[in-house]
Amino acid sequence: MQAGEGKYQVHLHALICGKDVSVCIFGGDMPHIGAVAVAVPRKSLTGDGSDSASASVICITGHKEDEIARQIALRLSSAWQCVVTVSAGVHIDDATKDDIALLYANMQELSEKLPGKVKFNRETQNK
Repeated sequence: MQAGEGKYQVHLHALICGKDVSVCIFGGDMPHIGAVAVAVPRKSLTGDGSDSASASVICITGHKEDEIARQIALRLSSAWQCVVTVSAGVHIDDATKDDIALLYANMQELSEKLPGKVKFNRETQNK
């Protein structure tokens, strides 16, 4: 999947890994790996029985994709109740705050469309 145009174009690929999902989001002038988040599903700490997730993030020094990778991994893991990894790396030379905001908006757009595109059954993937 992709969102945005020109140097703001961002791509998302998802790989079903048994009962889990690995997501790669990349784009801009120089795709790369800027951060990787791993989210694990759990029950909410509020005690209301709702689904949630916890995440760990590794961010490559000097990169800023850590928060968006974490956000996306947490949301998808909580929704799907499976382990989710998100690798994110977008780059535009001499990016302004507006450039970064547009790239992040495109990344968010893709991640919001993903649940409707991914078809898998965690129960049958275990067998």
